[in-house]
Amino acid sequence: MDTTLSDPLVGHVLDGRYRVESRIARGGMASVYLALDVRLDRMVAIKVMHRSLAEDPEFVRRFIGEAKSVASLSHPNIVHVFDQGTDGDHVYLSMEYFPGKTLRAVLDERGPLAPREALEIMIPVLAALGSAHQAGLIHRDVKPENVLMTEDGRVKVVDFGLVRAIEGGNQTRSGVMIGTVGYMAPEQVTSGQADVRSDVYAAGIMLFELLTGRQPFGGESPVSVAYRHVHESVPAPSSFSYDIPPTLDALVARATAKEPSGRPHDANAMLVAAVEVHRTLPKGTTGRHAVPARPQPAEQAFFSGSHTMIQPAIEVTQTRPPRPRGGFKVNWFIVALAVVMVGGVAFSGWYFTLPRTAVVPDLVQRNIEAARQLAESNGFTIKIGEGRFDAKVPKDMVLETSPIKGVEAERGSVITIIASRGPEMVGVPKTEGMTEADARVAMSEAGLNVSRVRRTPSTTVARGMVIKTDPVVGKKVEKGSNVILAISMGLLMPDVVNLPRDQAEALMRENGFDPSCINEVVDDQQANLVIAQEPAAGAEVDKGARVCLTVSRGPDTGWKWPWEQDPSVAAPDFVNVPDVRFKDLNEGKRELEAAGFKVQVHKLFSRGGPGGGGPGKRIRGQQPFGQQPAGSTIHLWY
Repeated sequence: MDTTLSDPLVGHVLDGRYRVESRIARGGMASVYLALDVRLDRMVAIKVMHRSLAEDPEFVRRFIGEAKSVASLSHPNIVHVFDQGTDGDHVYLSMEYFPGKTLRAVLDERGPLAPREALEIMIPVLAALGSAHQAGLIHRDVKPENVLMTEDGRVKVVDFGLVRAIEGGNQTRSGVMIGTVGYMAPEQVTSGQADVRSDVYAAGIMLFELLTGRQPFGGESPVSVAYRHVHESVPAPSSFSYDIPPTLDALVARATAKEPSGRPHDANAMLVAAVEVHRTLPKGTTGRHAVPARPQPAEQAFFSGSHTMIQPAIEVTQTRPPRPRGGFKVNWFIVALAVVMVGGVAFSGWYFTLPRTAVVPDLVQRNIEAARQLAESNGFTIKIGEGRFDAKVPKDMVLETSPIKGVEAERGSVITIIASRGPEMVGVPKTEGMTEADARVAMSEAGLNVSRVRRTPSTTVARGMVIKTDPVVGKKVEKGSNVILAISMGLLMPDVVNLPRDQAEALMRENGFDPSCINEVVDDQQANLVIAQEPAAGAEVDKGARVCLTVSRGPDTGWKWPWEQDPSVAAPDFVNVPDVRFKDLNEGKRELEAAGFKVQVHKLFSRGGPGGGGPGKRIRGQQPFGQQPAGSTIHLWY
C-alpha cells in the first residue's frame, strides 16, 4: 500500500510554487517529499519540518539563518539547498533532488567494505565536510544516514546546519543531547560544544563502521553509549578483520582521539591523510577475513600484548628397529590374522561410538551449491523446496531452511532449503488513453506504484488522459517499482492580446481553435488590436474550443500622435517598419534594431504547447507595421 496517499501534503502546492508529488522518506525531525517546482519546471526534494519544530519561533528564526548559510555552499559532494520558506505551519527546505540510497542502506545490504572501497566513499565525504569547514560551517550530525549514493558511485552529504538550528531553539533542554549518540565526540557529550574537529571524530567513527560493519561502542541505552565515547578509546578496526592495514588503524585512531587537539585540525587535513593511505593500499583487495578464535593446528601461538610468537610444530621421525639375526622365523599368516582381528574390533568400536546426530549448520545467505556441500559435509542430505521472490536477497541464495540452524537432527536426515528467486519482475501495463484514476488502479494491480504525475500539452490525446508512462509499456521492472504518468493537459490557449485582429484569428485557427466570437469596443488602443481574450492565455482547453476576442475600434475622437495634438512637440523622423513575420526570432530582432527600433518579445504559449518555442523560434506575429517614429517599440510574438 502506498502510504503517501494518506499524507495530506501530497498534492498540495507549497508557497504556490512546489507541487508535492509523493513522500520519499520520514525521519525524526522532518519528512522528505518529491515535488515539482512549477516556476522552473524541475523536480526538487522538499524537506518539511515536523510540526513540533515549526511551532517554535526561535527554531524557525535560526533555521532560516542556517539555511541561508548552507545555500551559499557549492560543492559537487554536497546536496545543494535552493530555497527555504514557510507556508502556514509548514517550514521547509527546497533542495537538489538526488535519487539514490543512503550509505546506511548500502551497509545494511553489503556489510563491511574492503579498505580501498571504504576510503573511496570517505574521501568525497571528507571533501564535502572540508568545503563546509572552510566556509565556517559545522555539520554536527555526520553519519551514514546523511550520506547519499547512486548506483554509479556518486556521493553527496546532506543536512548541513539542521542540528545547529535545533540546538539554538527552545527544543534544547537540560540533559538532552542533540545529534546521533553513536557518532558524538566526547566534548559534545560532556559540554554540548562542537567544532570542526567534532565532525572529524564522527567521520572517524563512520570509517570504522565501513571497515568493520559495526559501531565501536554498543550499550543498553544512549547514555551508556555516550559514556563509552567519553571514557573508552575506539578499538583498532584490524581487531575485527585481518585485511585492514596498520595505516587505516592509525587513521581511525587519530580521527577519534579523545582530545580534539589530537585529531586532524579539520576535514581537509583528514582528507589529505585518507588520500595518502588510499595511495599505499594494494589494488584488488576485497576479501573479508574474521579473526580466528585460536591458532591453527600447524603452529603454537603465544599472545603477549600486541606481539605474537610462533613456535613451529616439531616433526618426529621414527627409525625402523634392527631385524633379529637368528633363531626366530616370523609366521606371516598368524600376523595377518591378528591384524584382521584387532582391526575388526577397532572398527566395531569406532562405528558404535560414532555420534548418531548432528547440529543443522547455518545455510542462510549461502549459494545453493555451497549450502549443499556444507550440509553434506555435516552428514545431511539436501532437498530444494519451491523458491520465492525476494527483492533483497539475490537469486539462488538460501532464504530459510527446515529444520532451522542449531537444531539437532539425525545424520542422513533431509534439510529442505528455500532459495530466493530474486526480485519479482513485472511488465509495465498499458495505460495510454486511461484516466489518471484508472491508470493508478492498473499500476496497483500490476504491483507498481505511481510516484509522480507529469502534465504535458498534447494535440492528440484528450485532456486528463494518460499519454505515456516512464518506464515505457511492457518494460520489465522490479515489483513495487515507481512509475511516472504523463497526463495530457490538452491544448494551451495562446496569448494574442495586443496582436492585430487578422493575425490573432489566423493563429487561433492554425492551432485548432474557433475564433468566431468577436466583440468590438471603443478603446484608447488603436483600431483592430486585440485587447482581451477568453479563455485566458495558458488555459488548458480541448481542441476546437471557441475563443472570444475583444477588439478595439479605436478612441471616439480619433487617435492622434502627440505632436498632432500639441504643436509645440517636435515631430520625429518616420521609418519604414520591416515585416519580419515567419523569420527566425533572433534574425528578426537584429533587423528591427538595425532599422532603429526597440523590440519587445512575447510568447504565444506561456508553458509550451503547439507553436510555443522549439528549435528556430519563428516569429508568428508583429505589431505595428507601416511607418513608425524612429526609436519606437515593435512587438513580436513567437
